[in-house]
Amino acid sequence: MRKALVVGINYYEHASKLYGCVDDAHAVKSVLERNSDGTVNFGVKLLSGTGPTEPVLRSELRDHIRDLFSGECDIALFYFAGHGHIEETGGYLIAGDSKTGDEGIPIGDVLTFANKSAARNRIIVLDSCHSGIAGASPSAPTSAELKEGITILTASTANQYATEKNGAGIFTTLFVDALNGAAGNLVGDVTPGSVYAHIDQSLGPWDQRPVFKTNIKSFVSLRKVQPPISLLELQRITEFFPSPGSEFWLDPSFEPERENQVSGILSPNPENTAKFAILQKYNRVNLVVPVDAPHMWHAAMGCKACILTVLGEHYRRLVEQRRI
Repeated sequence: MRKALVVGINYYEHASKLYGCVDDAHAVKSVLERNSDGTVNFGVKLLSGTGPTEPVLRSELRDHIRDLFSGECDIALFYFAGHGHIEETGGYLIAGDSKTGDEGIPIGDVLTFANKSAARNRIIVLDSCHSGIAGASPSAPTSAELKEGITILTASTANQYATEKNGAGIFTTLFVDALNGAAGNLVGDVTPGSVYAHIDQSLGPWDQRPVFKTNIKSFVSLRKVQPPISLLELQRITEFFPSPGSEFWLDPSFEPERENQVSGILSPNPENTAKFAILQKYNRVNLVVPVDAPHMWHAAMGCKACILTVLGEHYRRLVEQRRI
């Protein structure tokens, strides 16, 4: 069982209003609810502060965070988009009725709920200013206080603001893109680490810098997306390359497309062309490269070999060890 609490607050009674947080929350809810094939992923509860008639009150927000991390489940995920505040006592998430910054929800309390949770994995995603303080002790800001199973991903460091562009949070836009498949691996899993890598690579050194903190011992997938190669085709990698450093030799019988049949050149062999189609897919996802040839076509027509890349050897070992 997976559950997520998604919060977006635009309306603040005592602070400046925001404009993209509610839309960001709806985008996160939409992408988390189902995998790309339509199967159910997270059970999502949405809190959106759109105006004075629909505020997100501090007491309400705190109760929902406590409820999220209560009980047993596979993953409990908390996402917040709204104002953040920092001072000597730590960081705060500002609710719609908070009169001052330190009247928000202490991020330390969120970590306390998560640290005490029976959920197997607890994930905290914060798109708010100064959110990078999450997990740090106010008295020792360079130290993280995360129990096993907790992952934190924030839009900015403790000293930075989280910015919007075109009515949406820059961080959340990249977060949703990552979940939609930009951070998927070859078997279609999107992990917190791959999400962070996508966001980190997308933001330059002068932009807000995302923060990633984790203490986990096991693999966690946030969403399943369409992989660039089918699992059955990927699992055949040990058939083509049975041992480390193996070479797979090609010849013209592997190449199905040619303008004219030349005398002395092997004709296409259906069995070989089917294998070549898979090898070309391997090449497109950087698992295989031709030897001494610019492209796989040249390797086939020139009777040359192809070999696994470092990434290819990694996936060959995973298949060999029955990890995938």
